[in-house]
Amino acid sequence: MHIGLIGLGKMGFNMRERLRKGGVEVTGFDRNPDITDVATLDELLAAVPVPRLIWVMVPAGEITDAVIKELGDKLAEGDLVIDGGNSRFTEDQKHGELLAAKGIRFADCGVSGGVWGLQNGYGLMAGGDAADIERALPVFDALRPEGEREDSFVHVGGIGAGHYAKMVHNGIEYGLMQAYAEGYQLLASKDIINDLPGTFRAWQKGTVVRSWLLDLLVKALDEDPGLKNIDDYVEDSGEGRWTVEEAIANAIPAPAITAALFARFESREDSSPAMKMVSALRHQFGGHATRPAK
Repeated sequence: MHIGLIGLGKMGFNMRERLRKGGVEVTGFDRNPDITDVATLDELLAAVPVPRLIWVMVPAGEITDAVIKELGDKLAEGDLVIDGGNSRFTEDQKHGELLAAKGIRFADCGVSGGVWGLQNGYGLMAGGDAADIERALPVFDALRPEGEREDSFVHVGGIGAGHYAKMVHNGIEYGLMQAYAEGYQLLASKDIINDLPGTFRAWQKGTVVRSWLLDLLVKALDEDPGLKNIDDYVEDSGEGRWTVEEAIANAIPAPAITAALFARFESREDSSPAMKMVSALRHQFGGHATRPAK
């Protein structure tokens, strides 16, 4: 298996390494000359054997649109493009139609794992035709954690389904982080609590709220007790908004996710220890930038 990987940022760079460790040959292309394997997209396409499998790992929106359009002009019939970024599911359907008109196959894949994916593997949610997903299984298997495939990989459905599942995943993530962060603020505000980091550490084994996010919360407090070095301004990646929009469109009540999204908006106006923790957690699992404390 030899694939082309476009985009070697925080996620793509580590994915290239994990794929190679998993026995998949990868030719990577990035605008950054210090990390790219080839100088141009044309060189990448020439290096990958036909029929090609090209994985796109660039920021969602205009950049992904431009890459898909350029690939549509340069790839051949039977080639397969997988968008592994955080595109909105409705964009997948547009991209699939654009490429299908030229005989080029398309699939989407939600990828979760952040900066820890190289070490731990990535959770994968794929959308597309069954034959295309089967063709890419060696790639998915190299990226996912060791163990049973169904524990970390799912073929969700047709084109767009993978990114829809990842969107909901990230919406749930918003709610979980907000709950931990609000608990942190409650504990931090009470003068009878003498060991705040130790309280969270004691929850890591045996309690019903144990999770990887809780482990990362403890790690964040170990690195910066009191979170004195970061601001409480929290970005939202878009997928939380899309999840809330889908809940409204389908008349599905989603109060926890919606409140978590609104809390991020509020963080841009008022000082909040809880939102400092949300910012710290986003940095821990995804490498998302934090703002320095004012």
